Amino acid sequence: MARSSICFAECPKKTGLPREVVKWLQTLDLAFYPQNVRRDFSSGYLVAQIFSHYYPRDFSLHSYDRGTSLSAKQWNWSQIERSLEKRNMYLKKEAIDGTIHCKPGAAELMVLEVYTILTNGRVSDVEGPEPDFTDEEYQNLLPSLARSTASKAIKNNLTGTEIKAVPDISTNQRKAENILRRHLEHKAAERILNPGRFKVKPKRSQPAPHNLVPPSQMDKCSDTCSPEGNTLKLWSSPTWSRASVSFKEIKVRQPAKHSLVNY
Repeated sequence: MARSSICFAECPKKTGLPREVVKWLQTLDLAFYPQNVRRDFSSGYLVAQIFSHYYPRDFSLHSYDRGTSLSAKQWNWSQIERSLEKRNMYLKKEAIDGTIHCKPGAAELMVLEVYTILTNGRVSDVEGPEPDFTDEEYQNLLPSLARSTASKAIKNNLTGTEIKAVPDISTNQRKAENILRRHLEHKAAERILNPGRFKVKPKRSQPAPHNLVPPSQMDKCSDTCSPEGNTLKLWSSPTWSRASVSFKEIKVRQPAKHSLVNY
């Protein structure tokens, strides 16, 4: 137990939680320290134990299941929500559902909410918008060739427990369609940014990527009028301005034409 406590203190980045939240969790004398936030908070037992530290009468740990099955998770979280409602305290339903199904970023957000409710504190080093509980952030860190395909994206963002919890075909179909739509939108944006990888030829009305004027060279652009009267920006590089083009006249002898008419 002591070894786990030291590792949890020295490696807060692995938990995905800010340092002040990690230190706060260490003061609660939990049954075990969460080495994997997404997995260890999924069942809800640790969350019940945290609230039991502040409200022991409302959160009796004997009524919570320490199992990891979907039914155990749903039972524990329903118990937590009922106990919180008695004290007019609430956790975001999206964060709870995402935590149950081990969605990326859901457990971290849920723990931050618990920390805010129980300590009235604010986390100082948390910036940016709330996560959308998808693997988009992780996919953006990967090179283009290593990113998920369409089928893999659906598998990563639509878990088996999520389908089992709501076994409605139309509901799960809509979720899969939303994941696929988001995946195709990212692919379309990637095709624009990296046309060479997809062998995409630019249209005549669009400039080729290598002909685009760099922002740092915009001050070197000169105004030139097109035949239609529109003003275009041309990049006048020093190499191009010094280049000279010479022309050489080539004479071609035309063969004599013989008439095919007999006189």
